[in-house]
Amino acid sequence: MLIEFTDKGLYCPTGGFYIDPWKPVEKAVITHAHSDHARFGHRLYLCHELTKPILQLRLGENNYQTLKWNESININGVSLSLHPAGHIIGSSQVRLEYRGEVWVFTGDFKTENDGISGQFEPIRCNSFITESTFGLPIYRWKPQSAIFADIKNWISNNKLNNKTSVLIAYSLGKTQRLLQVVSESTDHIFAHGAVFNTQQALLNAGWKFPDVKRVTSDIPKDVLSQSVVLAPSGADASPWIRRFLPYSVGVCSGWMQVRGNVRRRNVDAGFALSDHADWNGLLDTVKATGAEKVYVTHGFQSAFSRYLNEIGIASAEIKTEYGEEEAETNAALADGQFDEPKESQRSELLEGNNNSEPNTKRSDLL
Repeated sequence: MLIEFTDKGLYCPTGGFYIDPWKPVEKAVITHAHSDHARFGHRLYLCHELTKPILQLRLGENNYQTLKWNESININGVSLSLHPAGHIIGSSQVRLEYRGEVWVFTGDFKTENDGISGQFEPIRCNSFITESTFGLPIYRWKPQSAIFADIKNWISNNKLNNKTSVLIAYSLGKTQRLLQVVSESTDHIFAHGAVFNTQQALLNAGWKFPDVKRVTSDIPKDVLSQSVVLAPSGADASPWIRRFLPYSVGVCSGWMQVRGNVRRRNVDAGFALSDHADWNGLLDTVKATGAEKVYVTHGFQSAFSRYLNEIGIASAEIKTEYGEEEAETNAALADGQFDEPKESQRSELLEGNNNSEPNTKRSDLL
């Protein structure tokens, strides 16, 4: 097998490197900068060039090496290239080829082009490793434009009622998408510290986004009543949010597709805006790869793998430690419990900044 499934993560024995390992290793290929895929402690990191600034913010000083999409390198005879995954900025699929055998790992991905993360490309391969975060038929997304229209109407109604609109979304990925629509609804956009820090890292890397101000205690009430506040998952359950009274809270998450989660979460609105592929996206992608064997990981892997086998596509489940943030949030929604931030969300709720200087040293991964 070109990729083996180990207790440290996905391992390419021929190349001598891991992909998104969850334990410290010598050489790590990173698909994207979310904390469940990009961990501390590796000696060498290889990622897409757009991912590096975010890793520097989140992981600090390290040995980073970057690639462009579709750029191939050779590692011990294994040809490795990164391709758009469409999940968040810089997110990439990993394609490996050795002696005519091709494996592809999607990392997290979505098939709709959000205008920021790059257009997802299905890649022909022999073996395909896919996520299945939303691998059930109930998860079929509305077009982004339709969801954005719903968000704009919600913000407009809140402004008429002199309420601050607080949108809960991951600081990396969802927030950048939301800025496209929020900026059409208000000139006053404020952000929780974790969101603001991520935005600053992206701006410093050359990205252009609407102006976002950090939440401070001296913002006038009349400004807040006409504003939108962007905050990370869990902030709606913290004392921090009380400063915006009166306010209305909207959660942006694929889990909002399921009726009842808005009520269980005790928020005012839910928008099923996801950075993951839906049921149709997963199925269409698997078929487009033409893979002889499909390995299904984090999410509803049991149901999705079983369905693939039923329709004649050889499939197996694999256990990984990816998707912890989504899984924990979903469990909290299902249980109706969201009193305290989960461990994996605590870094999102920190107001502090990582002031590590960018590392320009090229690693010896190759």
